[in-house]
Amino acid sequence: MTAGTMPLRTIAHGRSGDKGNHANVAVIAYTPAGFAWLREHLTAEVVGRYFASLGPSRVERYEVPNVLGLNFVLYDVLAGGASRSLRSDSQGKALALALLQMPIEEPEGLEAMRRQPPGES
Repeated sequence: MTAGTMPLRTIAHGRSGDKGNHANVAVIAYTPAGFAWLREHLTAEVVGRYFASLGPSRVERYEVPNVLGLNFVLYDVLAGGASRSLRSDSQGKALALALLQMPIEEPEGLEAMRRQPPGES
């Protein structure tokens, strides 16, 4: 990270998995303010560029506002899928963790986007 940047995990958490040769990566904001930032800045194009080394044929983004989340489908990134791939993560389980490491510019209003400790809101 450089000065003025931070990892995406500062404002969100995630999960990922597979369906054949395709992976899905869900990014869920901790707060409504974080979700607003994600909706504006975490586009399918940004995620596609971040995972370019995996060679996605396309990336689609779906909004899931009731859980403050975005779901990305990365097509053709698993080298054939679980039963055909020689990759160490043939099911895409680590892709969310990888995306959460992505450096982002520190957003304005960051404190409203961070996870709040239990009992605080």
